Amino acid sequence: MSNHDQDPADFAAGFMDDYFAESDEHLTVVRRILVDVQPGPGGGLSPATLEELFRSFHSLKGLAGMVELKDAELLAHHMESYLRLLRGRGAVVTKAGLNALVKGTQLLEQVIAARRAGTASPSIAASVSDLERYSDPAANLQDAAGSETPATGRRRWRVTFAPSPELAGRGVNIDHIRTELKAIGSIVHAAPKIESDGSIRFEFLLEDVTDEAALGSLANDGLTLESLAAAAPAITGPARETPEDARGPLLTSSNFVRVDLGRLDELMRMIGDLVISRARLAESLTPLERRVPAIEWRPVQENSLAMERQLRDLREGVMRVRLVPVGEILGRMPFVVRDLERETGKTIDLQLSGQDTEIDKFLVERMLDPLVHLVRNAVSHGLEPADERVAAGKPPSGQLRVGAASVGDAVTLEVEDDGRGVDAAAVARRARAAGIPVPDGPLEPAALLDILCTPGFSTRDAADRAAGRGVGMDVVQRAVRELGGTLSLDTEPGQGTRFVIEVPLTLAITDAVIATVGGQTFAVPQSSIREVMEFSPAAVRALENHEIVPYRGRVLPLLRLAALFGLQPRPSRTLHAFLVGTGPAAVAIAVDRIQTQREVVVRPMADPLVKVEGVTGATDLGDGRVVLILDLLRVADRAGEFAAAGGTSSPAPIRRAR
Repeated sequence: MSNHDQDPADFAAGFMDDYFAESDEHLTVVRRILVDVQPGPGGGLSPATLEELFRSFHSLKGLAGMVELKDAELLAHHMESYLRLLRGRGAVVTKAGLNALVKGTQLLEQVIAARRAGTASPSIAASVSDLERYSDPAANLQDAAGSETPATGRRRWRVTFAPSPELAGRGVNIDHIRTELKAIGSIVHAAPKIESDGSIRFEFLLEDVTDEAALGSLANDGLTLESLAAAAPAITGPARETPEDARGPLLTSSNFVRVDLGRLDELMRMIGDLVISRARLAESLTPLERRVPAIEWRPVQENSLAMERQLRDLREGVMRVRLVPVGEILGRMPFVVRDLERETGKTIDLQLSGQDTEIDKFLVERMLDPLVHLVRNAVSHGLEPADERVAAGKPPSGQLRVGAASVGDAVTLEVEDDGRGVDAAAVARRARAAGIPVPDGPLEPAALLDILCTPGFSTRDAADRAAGRGVGMDVVQRAVRELGGTLSLDTEPGQGTRFVIEVPLTLAITDAVIATVGGQTFAVPQSSIREVMEFSPAAVRALENHEIVPYRGRVLPLLRLAALFGLQPRPSRTLHAFLVGTGPAAVAIAVDRIQTQREVVVRPMADPLVKVEGVTGATDLGDGRVVLILDLLRVADRAGEFAAAGGTSSPAPIRRAR
């Protein structure tokens, strides 16, 4: 199809995709800058940083105008106007002004997101009103004087000149007034104002007045004088406005190429097909090895191995293209926390770590909501008010840490607070009152987490903005499990709580261990296996109708996959097992035989009619057989559920997921 034949709807859709991508880049810059800004004198907003912020909002305004997104254009325009005022000598970023910028940025994101989703746009009236007020020079200065401590004693005056034919006849015009004012002080700012009746007036901000009596005499020339509070110092950096030629271009070239994620998905699919074809080729060559002389077979084998290495390098290269810093979502947490501080009245010291950790773009998009839920719960349920913290011997500011790290082929995300912790006994009482099954005895962390993630369960009677009633933890656990990950909990009353999310680095192609159970072949992602164990069947011991095996000076519960899947195990003189989970949640999962390690293409099973617990997808091993890919972490969870329920026999076969 030629460009002339292109469907206008397709062109418009592609253009909007570019708009959303461009806007996201500029909003990322804005968020990065605003997070580090401290209001008041010495706040660290240098002229160069101010210009970068100004250019981002200017670009956002222009982009919104091109796609006729009026609300976004108006918001960006008013934030640009406020930043233009800050360019002036003597202006400061006040706390109220900074909050207006932050709220305006969040609202701008929501307006753009609503356009992308095709939903109703939120109202921008209140935010625009705030920004208009702070864009007024006098209002900004009065706010700065009222909320910050002035560093100098310089006095300022607001001078308003209303021209008229009578004054013009006496030679009193705007040029005359400007000359007179310069003679007795320094003009900080000058701007025309149009009144509702269509008339015009001019406002000046004057400082360093050398003769107040002379200033007062100008009242006969149609001037209105108003004394303002002492001026606060200019923002960090040179007092004068940065020259136009020193600000740098609005658009700079880069070495980056924006690629639609769908194209990368298609490329990964093609590489997956190559992986399967390579496996089939290796399977076809195996019978020939016995028929071909060794001297002729060696080049074939070397070429096959070289192709395998090159294909692995290709796969890893494409995976690296899909990887983005997890800072894309961690960078939004300061905005969430700042909003929660305003809502709850708590002071929170947020620490971010591991922002350079890379993760698949597909996963990044889906991990934002779970992290936001955990942060909100930490502030609402975990961190105590300042007076309660001081009484407990803690600093008044709550400590909240959100971090990320790479662990092999997986990425861990942690949300940790130093708050009141989770009262397991209180949770158990509330769960029993709600009719939720609770095991006897002290609650282990895994069982406690299961109760907290029960839909509708909450430790709070009333909902608030920070954390709703019964909404959140079940959403977090469901989202993590859908990505093939796990959610764990570590808490200590009075000391704090730590949630850990572990998800695979990517979901497309993975290294897997191939094992057999009851004559069936399964693939197990290597990222979920901590260790492969081998021991004699005689080492297995029965304890209260459960099986355990020795492991490095302690014992582990043993779960047999054959019993879990309703298969007939094959007797063997050696028992093989996978060690999964950590700490008290660790479990050994026994299989009949471990065959090999292989790179497999993951075909997810999204159809609820065929989806079952413990099975994450399927793959083709290259010999025509389709084998299931096991989710051993979910299998381990099921073992914990069975033990918590006080089972006295082998657990029932895994059922189809709801």
